[in-house]
Amino acid sequence: MRITSLFAYAFFAALSSFASLADAATEQPNILFIFADDHAYQAISAYGSNRNQTPNIDRIANQGMRFDRCVVTNSICGPSRAVILTGKYSHKNGFYDNRSVFDGTQMTFPKLLQQAGYQTAMVGKWHLRTDPTGFDFWEVLPGQGRYYSPVFRTPEGRVVKKGYVTDVTTDTALEWLENGRDQQKPFLLMLQHKAPHREWAPGPDHVADYNGETLPEPETLFDDYRNRSDAAKDATMRVGDHMRPMEDLKVWPEGAKYAERQFKLMSPEEQQAWKAAYKEENDAYMQDPPTGEAKTRWNYQRYIKDYLRCIASVDDNVGRVLDYLDEHGLADNTVVVYSSDQGFYLGEHGWYDKRWMYEESFRTPLVVRWPGVVQPGSVEKRMVSNLDFAETFLDIAGVDIPAEMQGASLEPMLRGQPVDQWRDSFYYHYYEGPPASHDVARHYGVATDRYKLIHYYDLDQWEMFDLEDDPNEMMSVFNDPTYADVRAELEQKLAELRQQFEVTSDEPEPLKK
Repeated sequence: MRITSLFAYAFFAALSSFASLADAATEQPNILFIFADDHAYQAISAYGSNRNQTPNIDRIANQGMRFDRCVVTNSICGPSRAVILTGKYSHKNGFYDNRSVFDGTQMTFPKLLQQAGYQTAMVGKWHLRTDPTGFDFWEVLPGQGRYYSPVFRTPEGRVVKKGYVTDVTTDTALEWLENGRDQQKPFLLMLQHKAPHREWAPGPDHVADYNGETLPEPETLFDDYRNRSDAAKDATMRVGDHMRPMEDLKVWPEGAKYAERQFKLMSPEEQQAWKAAYKEENDAYMQDPPTGEAKTRWNYQRYIKDYLRCIASVDDNVGRVLDYLDEHGLADNTVVVYSSDQGFYLGEHGWYDKRWMYEESFRTPLVVRWPGVVQPGSVEKRMVSNLDFAETFLDIAGVDIPAEMQGASLEPMLRGQPVDQWRDSFYYHYYEGPPASHDVARHYGVATDRYKLIHYYDLDQWEMFDLEDDPNEMMSVFNDPTYADVRAELEQKLAELRQQFEVTSDEPEPLKK
């Protein structure tokens, strides 16, 4: 009888343990991370855009939380992605700039979620130059990828998928949700779009949007770069001077090989939509090409319209995924996050692109929906970062956060709970200087809610800005004696942060195992 009793005890103990694990699994929410490339916060209507409407991204914000000061550690595509995966700065994860190669053997949050029982998938733009690791399923674009008939890298080799990349990427993700995953497990889906990255090629559904309209210009479109370091005037990213006529502006003469190559990737219907949308403006441009300020204005209108047309497709596809969650009973137990790898210039300071610690590229959008947890329509104004994403996803899943991660979980903020001793300053470091793209000088700096101190260390020049009095960052007050005490405080904070995050060199170094 004693042996029988022991077996019975063991059986019921195992059954109880299994039930506890099952209950724990049901408590782990799904995580859907939707990520765009170069999507500026000022091109989202939830952030007050004066240029476009993004009703589906706004759905996430209206049903969840909008973060108004989400900043990045290094404002460029690949490094941002590496930071998100690892929860560590570039000098700790080894991915400094877009020439780096990601070491997939290191710890990442998808690996930890996978170990905790999550089904994990990565679809779309990867941009880290090695195969994804820590994913049960992955199909990724090679490098930047292309907008039409995109190629995808898969574990089985490369495949070409007809159609527009934003639609095709979403199709692949929805197919995995429907048929590719173990539906008894919680999932992590990283759905990462190419758009609206340069060269801003619109989809056929939106290529004619804004035709005949004149969109608002930023007040700093004709910035002359006075009252700052030499870095701003040396950069090669001005809308009026540094855009490629065919690739960026879609102005091509008859028989241009670029246009022919592009059209070969399109269906006849897609070709027709493009030719019809651009014809009138292109004909006028060819007859009388603008110069001077008129050229800057013309380039800006063409650029901003194409950029927003790409975003319209992203927003459509965000809606498709949200609708899928609703229709399949997944919405209530899925955390939905929308963000971008960094901000982007929409003509501010006369620029396109990113890289700077100036606000337009330093800040990135972040909206989070978590039904039953996040208060709908809530707004968080404290300074958070892409450095915090990995920790947040692990915390949401109930997985321990490794001590080596350098950010902090946003889960208490999402729950509306008090957060003691949240950061009051943030460290930034951009490594990819000249002669790389756009000639932006390498720099590091510290930001607080009001002030920003930036060091262009190759130039041995400094800038400091008072964001309250000068939100457009047009006047450096680094040498203003009335700011001497603020400058000393920022210099001290900068030194402390570099020590805290173990920044021992301003040069890229091999990843330490």
